[in-house]
Amino acid sequence: MSFTPELVAELDLLALFNLGNTQEGLKIHHTAAPQAIAAAKRLHAKGLLTQEDGGYLTSLGLDAAEHAQVLLTILNVTETA
Repeated sequence: MSFTPELVAELDLLALFNLGNTQEGLKIHHTAAPQAIAAAKRLHAKGLLTQEDGGYLTSLGLDAAEHAQVLLTILNVTETA
């Protein structure tokens, strides 16, 4: 299994959620990049978002967003030697 462009778009969207405030959602407008619109629809179909155009994270979505954001943090650390 590898990261496809579709999965990367979904991870990008999950990384936008504010994990410090679960009452804060996202609205993906019809003028957004087509990849973001499609990613939101896929995440909704997978049960991670409450709405096709974003909305709030479900409990599964919250878990996924936490993991995605931790992974980004780990991968963005520059090595100190």
